[in-house]
Amino acid sequence: MFKAFVFVVACWQAVQGRRFSVPLSRQVVPVKVNGHTVSHKTAYYGSIFVGRPKPQNFTVVFDTGSGHLFLPDASCEDQVCQKHARYDRKLSASAEEINGDGSPAANEHDMVSISYGIGEVVGDFVRDVVCLGEASEASESHCTTARVILARHLTPEPFQKFHFDGVLGLGLSALALNQEFHLFSQLAGDMDPSFGVFLSRPGQPGSEVTFGGQDLRRMQGPMAWVPVSLKPQGYWGVHIKAVRAGKKLLPICEDGGCHAIVDTGTSLLGVPREGMASILAATARKTSRQDCQGEVGPSLSFELADGAVVELEAKDFWRATPTTVKSSGGKKLSLCRALLLPVDMASIAPKVFLFGEPVLHKYYTAFDARSFQVGFAPARHGSHEVVV
Repeated sequence: MFKAFVFVVACWQAVQGRRFSVPLSRQVVPVKVNGHTVSHKTAYYGSIFVGRPKPQNFTVVFDTGSGHLFLPDASCEDQVCQKHARYDRKLSASAEEINGDGSPAANEHDMVSISYGIGEVVGDFVRDVVCLGEASEASESHCTTARVILARHLTPEPFQKFHFDGVLGLGLSALALNQEFHLFSQLAGDMDPSFGVFLSRPGQPGSEVTFGGQDLRRMQGPMAWVPVSLKPQGYWGVHIKAVRAGKKLLPICEDGGCHAIVDTGTSLLGVPREGMASILAATARKTSRQDCQGEVGPSLSFELADGAVVELEAKDFWRATPTTVKSSGGKKLSLCRALLLPVDMASIAPKVFLFGEPVLHKYYTAFDARSFQVGFAPARHGSHEVVV
């Protein structure tokens, strides 16, 4: 098996020119309650540029949980907008003012409101040339003409605290207003319609999104492919057949209603709110330590379609420090327990998990828009992340 995989890597090197990667930077923002940091939000973002002949550079989150490209507009006077690079239509000879249906905009423009988690963007539309990567590095093959939402209003959360300027949605096209707003569909016309995401360990360089295929050098073994289960809804979702804490089978997915959305825009592991208490209880352990990194706890594993399994160790989803709780008898206990995001998305599926950063750190993740499948391969980290 190992020799076969090395041979595949060698073949990949011969055709890597057909693919390209965009490096990602990581920002960590503390979440505070009553002046105390209780968790952190993270964002991974990379560069794009927009317009001709003078390209305007921006940083964006490559978000598999949304379907549009939005950027702050030069006309936006919100304090939030002032902190970011803003798109100036006057600098781009290739810009076309349009309405939501693509027709030329007259004096009045169509407006749209798009939600991003707890945040919101309100803006109008332009059609322009969008290229992925730095302006000095990207080739014309990395560019396409697409419709862009230009934000005239941004909510403080989550955009004020983060450095990135906008969001480039890499969800399925059903999430976009129409196909021309779905930038990846426009770009994929001349290349393999797939991409892969590698997130390095915190504090380490090398995070990237690769378009036109996957970077096999980022994998420790073969890819396990799983069919997309939420295509009509526009999400890179996979069906979860069973969830286990260690060897214990949890009842949450026994009715067949569980799905996981693989979401590059989510910092945590998200679980259905109705099952959160049982998962917390099944994965918690008593401790006398000051931190939980040295403790041994149960793994959390997700059995997917076609025999694929996504498994996280306790250290992948536990809080860094113990939590003090009271037992039913009133006694204080120090517990190492999971840091989870409660999810209510019943309009999409009965029970929705979010495979966010904890999963994406452990697995190189691939998204295939031709066959509508998601792939998981153990990620290659450390000094041997990339094999040349």
